[in-house]
Amino acid sequence: MIESFNNKTDKVGDDFKKTITTGSKVDIAAGIFSIYGYAALKKELDKIKQLRFIFTDPTFIELDKNKREQRQFQINSNHRKKAISGSDFEINLKNELTGKSIAQECKKWIEQKASFKTNAVNQYIQPHLRLKNDKSNFVYMGINEFTSAGLGYQKDNTILNQIIKTDDLDTTQQYAQNFEDVWNDEKVLKDVTTEVIDYIAELYKENSPEFVYYVTLHNIFNEFLEDVSEDELANEKTGFKESVIWNKLYDFQRDAVLGIINKLEGHNGCILADSVGLGKTFSALGVIKYYQERNRTVLVLCPKKLGDNWKTFLNNYDDNPLIKDRFNYDVLYHTDLSRNRGFSNGIDLSRINWGNYDLVVIDESHNFRNNDPKKDKITRYQKLLHQVMQAGVKTKVLMLSATPVNNKFTDLKNQIALAYEGQTQVIDNHMDVSQSVDSILRNSQKIFNGWSKLDDKERTSQQLLSRLNTNFDFFKLLDSVTIARSRKHIEKYYDMEKIGKFPTRLKPITHRSDITELKGFIGIAELYQELSKLNLCTYSPMNYILASKVQFYSDLYDTETHQGSSFKQSHREKSLQTLMRVNLLKRLESSVDSFRITLEKLVNRIESNINNIEDFEQNGTKSYADEPQVNDINLDVESDDWLDTEFSIGDKVKINLADMNTSGWKIDLQEDYEIANALLNEIKQVTPEHDKKLQDLKQFITNKTNNPINDGNKKIIIF
Repeated sequence: MIESFNNKTDKVGDDFKKTITTGSKVDIAAGIFSIYGYAALKKELDKIKQLRFIFTDPTFIELDKNKREQRQFQINSNHRKKAISGSDFEINLKNELTGKSIAQECKKWIEQKASFKTNAVNQYIQPHLRLKNDKSNFVYMGINEFTSAGLGYQKDNTILNQIIKTDDLDTTQQYAQNFEDVWNDEKVLKDVTTEVIDYIAELYKENSPEFVYYVTLHNIFNEFLEDVSEDELANEKTGFKESVIWNKLYDFQRDAVLGIINKLEGHNGCILADSVGLGKTFSALGVIKYYQERNRTVLVLCPKKLGDNWKTFLNNYDDNPLIKDRFNYDVLYHTDLSRNRGFSNGIDLSRINWGNYDLVVIDESHNFRNNDPKKDKITRYQKLLHQVMQAGVKTKVLMLSATPVNNKFTDLKNQIALAYEGQTQVIDNHMDVSQSVDSILRNSQKIFNGWSKLDDKERTSQQLLSRLNTNFDFFKLLDSVTIARSRKHIEKYYDMEKIGKFPTRLKPITHRSDITELKGFIGIAELYQELSKLNLCTYSPMNYILASKVQFYSDLYDTETHQGSSFKQSHREKSLQTLMRVNLLKRLESSVDSFRITLEKLVNRIESNINNIEDFEQNGTKSYADEPQVNDINLDVESDDWLDTEFSIGDKVKINLADMNTSGWKIDLQEDYEIANALLNEIKQVTPEHDKKLQDLKQFITNKTNNPINDGNKKIIIF
């Protein structure tokens, strides 16, 4: 008699239930044994006399780890071992949380009736099941695993597999003899019954919370750990951990250094965006030391105001705490990218090989978050990208910024692009994300825009994170190339006894002073009103060009951007007027004397333009009006970035006064002169002794000196 089962319409498990009788003996050779296979036939298996099981592939044994060809078998062995608690196709059964009770019953049953051996030589053993009753023998061929799926009670990935049952005497006797011969061959099989029982016992063992925690971590991060390459980890043989800088770092800074090195090796770039005060500079120095020990050349690009900070660690100074580390890196400024000649920190910019640096550290990297190319000019970003990152040797880039993103996620993209030499496709291929970086950031921007329109009560950081969770690739992208921690993060995850407590930030004291106590002096509101009346036409001569000459000067001075759009000179002037109006207000907010100096320069400029027009009208001299330049004007700005803006257009723009409506310009200039000069005369009355803000500040200083917040600390910093 021969029967067949496809485990779809005809289930072999149902046939077992009919065939097994009290006192049956069962021999099985299969790749996997599962407690859920036992559970499916529990009632029948409890009646049998004995069960012998052979793992057809090595299971529960250690193979020689030094033999490279056996490593894959070891991985599969672990998989077969874990399958006892449920195979890949029994996940839904595992989710029912009945495994603990099933494991207890299965262990007790094995101890009474079952024995297990494993193939120890990794030679082929044909899977099958032999069932012996009092008066009959049956062989089932094609049973690859003794699981609920193998019995036909769970769906698996089998497309075509017929299980054949026979009671042919010669066939059953032959299988019985072969099984007996192999079972008794100690060279081929190894008894693993104890190991199977111990493993099943672990399934219902009460584990400590600590153990559960570590198992959870393993299951979350095991794929990541398998993907980690030794080439991407910091090579401690360089000795950088014996350096002075390493031993001065706190634990959280050391973790940052190792994380940065990993990201630099894996992604060629990293953005360190720790909060202000967490020592990004020292963390960067730890990274520099690592690459310096590997004989790599390093360039530090920073704003000019931070240059002395970086140069301190290079020089033989008494106040250099890292002098023994003998740091050796070049320091250049962001503005040096706009220069083709001259010297900076002793480096000849006309001869420098920008493409020869292995590592570039960019301090305040948010200054490079904009990539707005111009057709007639190379921007700093373009020079950094083309001459530093793309040219010469392969260059890694470490970017330091507490604010890498302002309000557009393209800020992040432009900085990441530096690491991939501006090749978007390379970024997409290298990141473990399901969509392009452009799509990720575009979708995240839409989410951010929607969040920013919410009411104040709803516009919380938690609400933003909740919305961004729908775009999980965004977090994978951030995790790949950024490290960002706050003080709260450090306090939560690090031992603060080693670090020391962060200083408590006192609430800021806001004090608003009047300009002066002099009677009859106009107030702030009136000053603002008068400033609003200014045309500031001294900064907009293009508005007074004769209609017949507009196209001529437009062709001469308008610029075309890289994308092909036009940027007019008149637009520059309008922007400059707005900038100067804001600058006047900021100067007034700063101090009376600062406002007076700026106002004097404005009055002098207006007066100079009026004189030029009058000379031209009377004598025909001074036939050109000089277009104002930003670098000719003393602006109250907080960074060097304005030198790279649309206002900086190179050589001075000259306009022939003969091509202008000089009478109209002169009238507007005179109007501005009267207003500005009247304000200047008014403000000159406020001498230092009558400057209310200055006097209040002096009083604050006196009080702070006499009553320090911390004993003995009389330090004061005035910005």
